[in-house]
Amino acid sequence: MRNFKIQSKGLVSEEFLKINISDFHCACKYISELPYKRNSDKNDIKIIFKDFGGACSTKHATLRKLALENDQPNIKLILGIFKMDAEYTVKIKNTLSKFALHYIPEAHNYLKIEDKYYDFTRSNCDYVQFKNKLLIEKEIEYDEITSDKILFHKNFLEKWIFDENIPFTPEEIWNIREQCIEDLQKDDLEEIRNFSPVCFQGSAEMHDEFKQ
Repeated sequence: MRNFKIQSKGLVSEEFLKINISDFHCACKYISELPYKRNSDKNDIKIIFKDFGGACSTKHATLRKLALENDQPNIKLILGIFKMDAEYTVKIKNTLSKFALHYIPEAHNYLKIEDKYYDFTRSNCDYVQFKNKLLIEKEIEYDEITSDKILFHKNFLEKWIFDENIPFTPEEIWNIREQCIEDLQKDDLEEIRNFSPVCFQGSAEMHDEFKQ
């Protein structure tokens, strides 16, 4: 995918321009380097700038809104449910073991750009890390990451519990899932020092697929 310049055409675009980020590639890099954390208000499209961090939903919703503001509708926001296990992240190994679960179906947001998928949750995230663990996915909009996403996720969990004869209620599974999310946030809420919001397009750290 080719890059595009950010125009002052909306709330998200203006936030990026305020911190001297002027193109989509740099916006993606900035988003991926922000700390992973739950946000104080997921309904606020500018919340990652206020909280200086975000989760997969708010980070990718921000990028989707940025794309729409700059007439780039081909950058899609995807909601996928995948098998979150200890292979995906060792941080949840103890919690899964405690409840004798091999995995928990977890909802995850990422982008589809033309025919490729991208995950900007963290700087080291890659779609291939969970591609083979996907159970279902669908396209959503940036303002559907709250109640719509939760309802879709909970409905999926209820069906999974029934189909797989999981010995927990939906409420119990949701609580176990919450503990896994807390496990994921450990070490990620520490303040990132020496982080600059200014991104240089020629940076060697940028992924090859984002170079023009």
